Amino acid sequence: MPRTKPPPIPTLALVSAVELEQQFYAALRNADLEGLMALWADDDDIVCVHPGGLRVIGPAAVRASFEAIFSNGPVDIHPEKVRRFEGPAFAVHSVLERVQVHGPKGDETGWVVATNAYVETPVGWRIVAHHASPGVQSEPQDGADRAAVLH
Repeated sequence: MPRTKPPPIPTLALVSAVELEQQFYAALRNADLEGLMALWADDDDIVCVHPGGLRVIGPAAVRASFEAIFSNGPVDIHPEKVRRFEGPAFAVHSVLERVQVHGPKGDETGWVVATNAYVETPVGWRIVAHHASPGVQSEPQDGADRAAVLH
C-alpha cells in the first residue's frame, strides 16, 4: 500500500493583532520557542528589548534572547490593562505585564510595562517590536494627563 503524504502544515495566519498578542503571551507561558518565533515578522529589522536589557535586532538575535530566557523555564506572565492603537495594517499595544517569579524568597509578583508593535503581512499579523521596561514590585499606576514633558 503506498504511503500517503501528511497534510501540509497550515500557515499561521492570525487574523488580528489581538489574537497575535494572545499567542505571544501563551508562547511565553509555555516556553515555546518555535511557536514564539513563528509570530515575528520575517524581517531583519525586528527588534526586542527585554527588561533592563539591550536592544536586540534581527531574527537570530531575538531567537537567541528568548532561548536564553526559556533556559530558566516558562515565563509566568499575564497581560493586563492593555491599551490599543490600531490602524488598517498596524497596531501598537501598551501592556501592563504581571509576572509571577518563583524564587528563593517564594512566589513574588513583578510588573513590567511593555509596548508591542504589530504589522499585517501577506501571511497574517506579525510582531515587529517588543519593548519591555525594567520590572517593579508594585503595580504601576497609569499617569494622568499632564502638560507636555519630554522624559
